[in-house]
Amino acid sequence: MKKILVINGPNLNMLGIREPDIYGKQDFAALEEYIRASARELSLSVSLFQSNHEGEIVDIIQSAYGLYDGIVINPAAYTHTSVAILDALKAVGIPTVEVHLSDINSREEFRKHSFVSIIAVKTICGLGFEGYRKALEYFS
Repeated sequence: MKKILVINGPNLNMLGIREPDIYGKQDFAALEEYIRASARELSLSVSLFQSNHEGEIVDIIQSAYGLYDGIVINPAAYTHTSVAILDALKAVGIPTVEVHLSDINSREEFRKHSFVSIIAVKTICGLGFEGYRKALEYFS
């Protein structure tokens, strides 16, 4: 069974509260359950991680080396700012799928640039929770 690490970045723990017109009304616990259920259906093993801190995200990526077959990451705001997360993903060399709940390409200009897209094998935007399932399907 393939092992996939799912990483969620800053403010995703505020789903259902933060801008529900953009990110939806379901909370973070619902997202995590959706990911777990999708992984079971696809016969994947998943580990879930969320942090509001860039260094913790870098640490979890580095600790994934040699342990995981793939990474699904929603770097959230760090998408547009974090060379450190990009460098960590490059360092471990684990195939990575980038996910965004909203369509970052149709939002503010600064959201259209993603450092993670440089290394990602695939980027999925604007599908809400379904984007995570599509990302997991890549590894199934």
